[in-house]
Amino acid sequence: MNQTIIQPITHSLLESNDIAHGFFTRQGGVSTGVYDSLNCGPGSDDDPAAIQENRRRVGAWLTGKDIAPLTAYQVHSPRAVIVDGPWRGKPPEADAIVTKTAGVVIAALAADCAPVLLADKEAGVIAAAHAGWRGAFAGVVDAAVDAMESIGADRSRIHAVVGP
Repeated sequence: MNQTIIQPITHSLLESNDIAHGFFTRQGGVSTGVYDSLNCGPGSDDDPAAIQENRRRVGAWLTGKDIAPLTAYQVHSPRAVIVDGPWRGKPPEADAIVTKTAGVVIAALAADCAPVLLADKEAGVIAAAHAGWRGAFAGVVDAAVDAMESIGADRSRIHAVVGP
């Protein structure tokens, strides 16, 4: 497989003309060493410039623009936050991000935890959750669905896909 090209995993349940999604692997980034190649985790000891470029590449793949995805400061919690634009200051402590704002790119970072992407395609409401065992047990996906409903999603139309 080509290590220089971003090739995310997608799922038909989330396919839409209005919503881009993907589970990104380590391929297609600029990080080196133990973080080789597409490390997007700002909490790691990787070169901050490499992380910034990797995040830009993910955003560009999703939108065609230089937009880095918004990620929360993940703490293995059941907390979901709703976002409509860039963070004001530091990212909030949460494990799910929800939006219905076009052009806002959201993501959940995962290594040994599960990323979960959710969408009500009709309402245009999406969520990205980081579901480690603590957060999953505590209800992070439930919190994401509740937050989605609070901004117009219908629970019966929400599709969720668990990433690799």
